[in-house]
Amino acid sequence: MKRGNQEIMMRPTLLPPAGGKLPMFRAAIASRCALAVLALAASLATGCGAARPSKYYQLTVPPNSAASENANTLPITLLIGRITAPSIYREDQIVYSSHGESMGTYEYEKWAEPPTEMIAEILLRQFRASGHYHGVYALRSDIRGDFLLHGHLYDFRDVEGGSIVGRVTLELEMRDIKTSTVVWTHFYTHDEPAGGKDINSVVAALDKNIQQGVAEFRASLDQHFAEHPPAQAAAKP
Repeated sequence: MKRGNQEIMMRPTLLPPAGGKLPMFRAAIASRCALAVLALAASLATGCGAARPSKYYQLTVPPNSAASENANTLPITLLIGRITAPSIYREDQIVYSSHGESMGTYEYEKWAEPPTEMIAEILLRQFRASGHYHGVYALRSDIRGDFLLHGHLYDFRDVEGGSIVGRVTLELEMRDIKTSTVVWTHFYTHDEPAGGKDINSVVAALDKNIQQGVAEFRASLDQHFAEHPPAQAAAKP
């Protein structure tokens, strides 16, 4: 029964109708195949549904405003260099981990920029706005500086366990450009509790944590220059 039905169904596809023309017959078959493919594609699209849109988040970056110099302004030009990191923090994914053992990334929640780039921008603007330095610029500019500030990001992730925290581990060092020697380093690590279990709470915890870290770096560097005042004034850019 099944084989007979197959033979009946196959005859029109193998042989043109009596008295028909072969080109017209082929065109009809091609048209039917095209309609079948379109119908299948429409069915698959309806079944899969629309793709879920991604959501993007950003750290709080201070306005790009330069503070006026005062009596406490140091006569040096500070350059902000690169923040290096493992490859997972050089992309735009938001990273999570379970008990600090394994890491993964959220599929639809992402950073507007890689964390390393956002952190470098926060450092640039915070140190510039402090008014403690004659000038603060990005290393990629054509300004000649006295000291280079750069660092390495070890952790910038959501850690899930008994509670959820935003973990930041960042180390900065400052190099005297003239002598190529490291004159200051500071290591920061802190787990900031998230106010909830949703992604917005995680982002807020990481944002608060990095802002606290930058404030700690600034205080440590101020102390360094108070104990080791610069010997020469920086050249005006």
